[in-house]
Amino acid sequence: MFAGKKFAAFLFDMDGTVVNSIAAAERVWADWAHRQGLDVAAFLPTIHGVRAIETIAGLALPGVDPMREADALLQAEAADVDGILPIAGAAAFLASLPPERWAIVTSAPRELALLRIAAAGIPLPAILVAAEDVSRGKPAPDCFRLAAERLGVDARDCLVFEDAPAGISAAEAAGAAVVVISATHRHPLQTPHAAIAGYDAIGIAVDDRGWIAFEAKCIATACLD
Repeated sequence: MFAGKKFAAFLFDMDGTVVNSIAAAERVWADWAHRQGLDVAAFLPTIHGVRAIETIAGLALPGVDPMREADALLQAEAADVDGILPIAGAAAFLASLPPERWAIVTSAPRELALLRIAAAGIPLPAILVAAEDVSRGKPAPDCFRLAAERLGVDARDCLVFEDAPAGISAAEAAGAAVVVISATHRHPLQTPHAAIAGYDAIGIAVDDRGWIAFEAKCIATACLD
């Protein structure tokens, strides 16, 4: 995967990419959708990877204030972190990275992101770009460009780890390389990008400039290139 390629920094989406919060998120959103009279089963797949306010605004529900509803959903999600877990190998992989060379870039509000990071037990990044840090959420590239800027690198020299179509589109628009994390996918995602289920099978090497490359990692008796 990306043989011979080095990156200035790694940018990680949060939910579904380093944290598995699907059960908690869907509990809260299912209750909200039911109260709005929506088809819950059809609606839930649309919530992932997008800011709540944009999801709600896109529905154009009569008499519904997207800002007020997004705030209420934030409070409900903040109160429900039961069952939130790290994606396999994510905690160790993030801990192995130079702190100044990675960031989390999420569509979740900062308050919720910090709660989920703590609940999953993954390292807290030095740079966290959250929903309120940009005026346009994914699939706009703003969030990834901002994260790269805060790390002092060019987004085109970064590798983005994503799980959702909106995030993949945002990374592509930012000019970054993409790897798809498939751990929480119920169905295969049609994508031209490399895909991995988790982080147990990948390691890194850092050169004297601080740029990062993947390296072979041995698991039991098998080594992956």
